[in-house]
Amino acid sequence: MSSIDSGGPALALVRRARRVNRALAERYPDARCELDFRSPLELLVATVLSAQTTDVRVNQVTPGLFARYPDAASYAGAEREELEEILRPLGFFRAKARSLTGLGQALVERFDGEVPPRLDDLVTLPGVGRKTANVVLGDAFGVPGITVDTHVGRLARRLGWTTEEDPVRVEREIAALIPRAEWTLVSHRLIFHGRRCCLARRPDCATCPVTRDCPSSLV
Repeated sequence: MSSIDSGGPALALVRRARRVNRALAERYPDARCELDFRSPLELLVATVLSAQTTDVRVNQVTPGLFARYPDAASYAGAEREELEEILRPLGFFRAKARSLTGLGQALVERFDGEVPPRLDDLVTLPGVGRKTANVVLGDAFGVPGITVDTHVGRLARRLGWTTEEDPVRVEREIAALIPRAEWTLVSHRLIFHGRRCCLARRPDCATCPVTRDCPSSLV
């Protein structure tokens, strides 16, 4: 049974999670979304494209993509072969081209070409789930949200914040531990830590700033 199901997390777990968050804030004061964007639409597109590839590779492709398709209507009316060719370096380029075309059409038809600032609306868009929606809400609109990607899920389990595998349940359990104002930043901090120190196959516990609060520490 999860801590949420049993009536909420224990005070000791809350305190431990908040100590971890503070320590990661000190280690990664520049933690942020590592996708390059200048508008909610650019962030939405970049996040959709980041599935099954790296942020670095997405950032290599998006300058040309954003210049060629500056608004939702241009994605909606994109020529499929041209769009696929731009996206080819990312892999799964045909599926991603379909997603962007459908995304543009949905934005034009239902939201006047604008990215909606509400989670319930965002998750109705093609290729957009809670993870993508929370990225856009947190980083483009300043609405706190917890982004449960592979790094956040893995670290939350290693830290003993949750035993859940389902991203929505992991999101709920982290939300119960961390103040709402910190939700977006704690996601970035966990992602930074997962990419730089707490690696999937070989966590660097010797240099980790949260070993004393991590039940999985090898130190």
